[in-house]
Amino acid sequence: MVGAVAQPEDLHEWVSFEDPEEDRTWLFDVTFLTSNWSCIFGRGCKGVLTEDYSEAVQGCCSYGAHFTGPDDIAHSQAMAERLTPSQWQFHDIGHRLGVTAVNEHGDTTTRLVDDACVFLNRPGFDGDGLGCAFHHAAVAAGQRHLDWMPEVCWQLPLRRVDETDELGHVTSTVREWKRRDWGEGGHEFHWWCTEGPEAFVGHKPVFEMLADELREMVGDEPYRMITTHLEQRLRAGSPRPTEVFLPHPAVRP
Repeated sequence: MVGAVAQPEDLHEWVSFEDPEEDRTWLFDVTFLTSNWSCIFGRGCKGVLTEDYSEAVQGCCSYGAHFTGPDDIAHSQAMAERLTPSQWQFHDIGHRLGVTAVNEHGDTTTRLVDDACVFLNRPGFDGDGLGCAFHHAAVAAGQRHLDWMPEVCWQLPLRRVDETDELGHVTSTVREWKRRDWGEGGHEFHWWCTEGPEAFVGHKPVFEMLADELREMVGDEPYRMITTHLEQRLRAGSPRPTEVFLPHPAVRP
């Protein structure tokens, strides 16, 4: 009797399609997008340090936000000017010293105050509460938090990676954020939320819960195409393991 074949531990299902408007292929992590992952900041998140640091309620803000470029820096600086002292615990420090800094690797990040991001309100703050000051400001303004935050902050735990081949064709992969995406230090984390069962407690699939973020990352038409596919799949129910869910276009009737 032939024994069962061992499955890869990190087995994910993917779906891809060609962009109707660009020379680009989109590749989406179906396993994560249809999961019930949910941010549990302040509700059991153990943080991203080398040991459980739940009591600090720092989430993934311990190292500051790494900016994606000059536009991201300028946007964050401009939004910081709009924050009030009740929304931002370190309002005075941010205005006196600035909200950015260059780390030991030469990367520009948000400034760290007391070993975490300058925009992170800590437990005991008498203003609008703990958590990201930008998030509080966005709620007060009736806007999306992604219109206020640095890019990496509103994208987490989604990640888009673009790769261009020698012919100029782009492959854009949208997947969950992995430890490796933090660099070498990510492998030293005591805990990371997309690996922890504690964080898979949401009441909606990720592609619905993070709809604004996903649309912003990929654009309107790719967003429509992937969400339509996933909605149809969920309505129809998952195929049996031995079935091909979506036959190749070359063999489809």
